[in-house]
Amino acid sequence: MRLRLENLLQHRYGDVVERHRTAYDQSAAAERDTRTKDHWKLDERAAFLDRLRAADARTLLEVGCGTGQDSLYFQQEGLEVRAVDVSPAMVERTRAKGIEASVRDVLDLRFPESTFDAVYSLNTLLHVPNADLDAALRAIRTVLVPGGLFYLGVYGGEEEEGVAPEDVHVPPRFFSFRSDKQLLTYAERAFEILDFHIYDAGADLRFQSLTLVKAL
Repeated sequence: MRLRLENLLQHRYGDVVERHRTAYDQSAAAERDTRTKDHWKLDERAAFLDRLRAADARTLLEVGCGTGQDSLYFQQEGLEVRAVDVSPAMVERTRAKGIEASVRDVLDLRFPESTFDAVYSLNTLLHVPNADLDAALRAIRTVLVPGGLFYLGVYGGEEEEGVAPEDVHVPPRFFSFRSDKQLLTYAERAFEILDFHIYDAGADLRFQSLTLVKAL
């Protein structure tokens, strides 16, 4: 079911990132590591891999890697993978899978310009306030090579942001849901849009899938 959001007086990434770090460190890592992925998420991931192979991509950064399941998939498919997450507990589980992972956030990636052929991020920019989304997208664009591909997947559909008091995590997480038009407007300020489609994930959840490219 779609979460009810409670407005904050200020929506900035610096105000919510520690909330997420604590929430994922305290309880989420172990549960997420055993969670079965929805079939459509597997399909999205495989479709992006097909694009990477067609582009002869060799290096990939996952932003918001969680426990590293997707990073492991891409590494097993032959890509050289790096991963970042705000949660030390998540990063620890990712490293345990043999992935080179670091505790970093999307506004502080700390990689040289044009390091990666591709970036993959699933439901991470969902936790970035609109006020900082342009900066987050620019940070991702910076670490991509010209012509590099960026997979961005988030839940959305309506324009609403705030803390979700009904969230199962402690403390409750911050979410920024965006309409298709709003999300595409942000995306095209930093990237060329190669593909956009939506998936009805059920329980009032609308998943927005974008494949973006850094202009040559």
